Amino acid sequence: MKITVFCSANEHIDPDYFRMTEELGRWMAENHHDLIFGGTSHGLMNCIAKAVHDGGGRVIGVVPSLVEKGGRMSEYLDVHIPTDNLADRKSLMIERCDVVVALPGGVGSLDEIFCVAASKCIGYHSKKVILYNMKGFWNSLVALMDDLDQKGMIRGDWHNMIEVANDFEELKELLAQQR
Repeated sequence: MKITVFCSANEHIDPDYFRMTEELGRWMAENHHDLIFGGTSHGLMNCIAKAVHDGGGRVIGVVPSLVEKGGRMSEYLDVHIPTDNLADRKSLMIERCDVVVALPGGVGSLDEIFCVAASKCIGYHSKKVILYNMKGFWNSLVALMDDLDQKGMIRGDWHNMIEVANDFEELKELLAQQR
């Protein structure tokens, strides 16, 4: 399976997020799942790339030219796909994967999550996003989605677009269902 991972490129975040990201990366490599990610050499992005790479897995980096020119491209890439900008990167990452997993992240991750969900809702693809809710990181987003649903702002059940895994076992179960 090809798993696109959206996540933070920040370094100064909860160390547990790094530990849990490494665990996911090792599991991906052990189970012969390819990683598709944004190609950055920082934060959780580089952490998961290193874990997959060190475990013998395949790492596909979709790297915007500014990241590459700035010397911030991960050294753990097996496949390097250059792009002109973030929109192209996001499109390619979504197009080439079987499923998306969102780890803790910021504005960029939110943009990516909602792009996948909105395009699924309209019918462009059938891929889901799984929020890996490390230490409750996505709880406020889940509450927002529930609030939007209660106000009639979401067509259908938002859980058909975005699923939530509250621990690693739940994440593995949801990924097994995507095959």
